[in-house]
Amino acid sequence: MCGICGSYDYLRQRGADLAVLDAMSASLIHRGPDGGGAHLDGPAGIAARRLAIIDLEHGDQPMVAADGAVCVAQNGEILNHLELRSELEGRGVRFRTHCDTEVLLHLYVHHGPAFVSRLRGMFAFAIWDRRERRLLLARDRFGIKPLYYRLGDGRISFASELKALLREPDFPREVDREALHSYLAFNSIPAPLTIFNAARKLPPGHVLTCSPAGATIERYARPAPAPARQCRDEEREILAEELRERLLDSVRAHLLADVPVGVLLSGGIDSSVLTALAARAAGQRLSTFSIGFRERTFNELDLAREVARRYDTDHHELVVSPRIAELLPRLAVAFDEPFADSSAIPTYLVSELAAQHVKVVLSGEGGDELFGGYETYAADELAQRVGPLASRLRPLIDRLPSSDSRVSFDYRAKRFVRAAGLPPLERHHGWKEIFSAQDRHALLQPQWQDPAADPLKPWRQRWIETLDAPLLARLQDVDLGVYLADDLLVKTDRMSMTHGLEARVPYLDPVVAELALALPTNLKVRGLQKKRLLRAAARPLIPASITRARKRGFSIPAAAWLRGELEPLARDLLSPARTRAQGYFEPRAVTELLEDHVTRRRDNSRQLWGLMSFSVWADQNVRPPPR
Repeated sequence: MCGICGSYDYLRQRGADLAVLDAMSASLIHRGPDGGGAHLDGPAGIAARRLAIIDLEHGDQPMVAADGAVCVAQNGEILNHLELRSELEGRGVRFRTHCDTEVLLHLYVHHGPAFVSRLRGMFAFAIWDRRERRLLLARDRFGIKPLYYRLGDGRISFASELKALLREPDFPREVDREALHSYLAFNSIPAPLTIFNAARKLPPGHVLTCSPAGATIERYARPAPAPARQCRDEEREILAEELRERLLDSVRAHLLADVPVGVLLSGGIDSSVLTALAARAAGQRLSTFSIGFRERTFNELDLAREVARRYDTDHHELVVSPRIAELLPRLAVAFDEPFADSSAIPTYLVSELAAQHVKVVLSGEGGDELFGGYETYAADELAQRVGPLASRLRPLIDRLPSSDSRVSFDYRAKRFVRAAGLPPLERHHGWKEIFSAQDRHALLQPQWQDPAADPLKPWRQRWIETLDAPLLARLQDVDLGVYLADDLLVKTDRMSMTHGLEARVPYLDPVVAELALALPTNLKVRGLQKKRLLRAAARPLIPASITRARKRGFSIPAAAWLRGELEPLARDLLSPARTRAQGYFEPRAVTELLEDHVTRRRDNSRQLWGLMSFSVWADQNVRPPPR
């Protein structure tokens, strides 16, 4: 695992600036504390920071071909690098190291850019080809590893994190209005947008190529659901066994490392299955790491302990308190742009805990999107039956008192009746929406208003690509391509890499994902039953208390904390003076949201957390806080 960055003046062919490249690389040292290097070749420069996982002594990056014509820097792990290496050795290639990065180098030399589609793993890499005067950037098909770029005036710069691009002296910090609306709607910013007009994210499954002929972006992979079909009962156990075998294959591949590997164990079904399989495959005692809360409805430590005892893991856990004011500035530094998924807090803390013991962890991202784990999938099915009735119940539901429980009945009921009558895509995301178009109009100052803003645009683009798939599969597809890629995987990458910890996600191995995407929908969700096949596959592996448990998620008790220990922090970050000075939101609207929450008129915890996160980010990146 690494952090990579670089630049290429592809039109004017002016020399790369080593001082700027060094500054960009230095900003990524947390991603690669074990070493760093840079390679300059005329108009191109590439730098890398290394977190040594495989071949600890000989894997320094950037890696350059013997003749100096090709240079590569990679962030990630190529799971099938041994298979590809063997193939190359059969063609006479001689390797100097055991690193997967060197496999990329020789694959490019022998096959050109087309080799990218053969890769199994998580990656973002850069390849400079002196002979072709070509820079190639690529990102894995699910977006597990990040890649940002700045393109304009015949020049490109790129980096694993946005903060490296901000080290360029001429980077303009103009906020992107479309990105701001997307953030307010869903608490994160989808690719290709970033919070700044000048920078973009390379979307998952894409390659970006720059040469004197110009710059192009092309998709090389697009995981997609299969057409509709139903599964007979006798097929279920056969498919459950196949899923167990594929998951075991994936876990074995993800355990490959020359350093200790552990598991982030939440107590949910996804991480519990990974723990069970990793304990069997590791060949030594496994380390597991869990986070809990004092608030009972948010705490899954009892389930995590049950799995840890069953597999005799070296188990470590931490109970989170609401005294987290000092964490918000650290999170803003880690994400570089506004990000308000509150589960970043426990993810940060469990990564910090794990990094004290291991260098690599397995994590359960992707299980919900692939196998149908979200409450919204069951709600979609219910809404098709009772949509008209739900709208008539809205006045009654709106009078329910606000609760501090995790995804409480009042919260779910209010969300359900609010969106039940909408078309499928709008309905699905209406349950996730933080600030509606009407809310944003009331919240934003006039210069940031945009009646044409459409935060659902990335989802709509994927939606029209799956017209022949069943409804559930289409909803899973948009979650996989946007919510997973631009929220959950962003969170996991930044929170782990902040601590120099590599997080691997076995569910997103193509070996597993291809089976999941081809499954009939009745093996994912039927009525209120979710993850039906994964639960069937898990039964021989984990306690029944977990396979039968309802999904709890990984969120913090923000509603209660914002009415208690965190209220002073909220009042400071959202004060009228600070809000006015930052220049984005109407102070009166912000104050009303806070007062309604504190007095229990409404649960505005998600909105307030988003505004607080934005306030901290703005103080750091755009405008100094008021004195």
